Amino acid sequence: MKPLFPAWNNSIFRFALCAGLVCILAIPCLAMAWVRTPYMTGQDNPVMQPIKFDHRHHVRDDGIDCLYCHSGASRSAYAGIPSASLCMNCHSQVWTSSPELTRLREAYFADDPIQWTRVNNLPRHVFFNHSIHLAKGVGCVTCHGRVDLMPQVYQAQTLLMQWCLDCHRNPDENLRPKSEITNMEWQPGRPQAEVGREIRAELDVHPLTDCTGCHR
Repeated sequence: MKPLFPAWNNSIFRFALCAGLVCILAIPCLAMAWVRTPYMTGQDNPVMQPIKFDHRHHVRDDGIDCLYCHSGASRSAYAGIPSASLCMNCHSQVWTSSPELTRLREAYFADDPIQWTRVNNLPRHVFFNHSIHLAKGVGCVTCHGRVDLMPQVYQAQTLLMQWCLDCHRNPDENLRPKSEITNMEWQPGRPQAEVGREIRAELDVHPLTDCTGCHR
């Protein structure tokens, strides 16, 4: 009796079965790899702002400290963004007629907050406290990169959970004296591991690595 299906059908079936299994495994793996790409995390992607603000000029040329504009970073979970009135502390006297600052002057006189665009975005279910990191010797540059060299600010790190955990499991590599928290150019005079170990003991640093530390 002639077979109902030709013999080569077995080969096709085995190939389709193997291909299906590969897809079942590959699709989730590719998806996990995709969400970790800079395209999805936003890393290294300059963010447009309603007013041009060159950190190179304000930080390096004018010597403005990070905490002058982001004063909340040392005392609360949120770093905060500068208000129009804070900017006008300087710009009521310098560049008073610059067309680049028209939006700033309008916001100030109308008492209308400037709608700055957030650069570093964490998922809503992630809790991050700026003040505890600064209090424990983590400098601004560790998470935000060399902002003093950025004409247009971008997200310097992936902000992925693995990146955070790497630091929490080995904080010594990122600790510095509290007096150098906002110093973008600070370099340890001795091996970083040695300096970090001393600072960890001095500031009683015990980073959390359990889920409830960040997911509350």
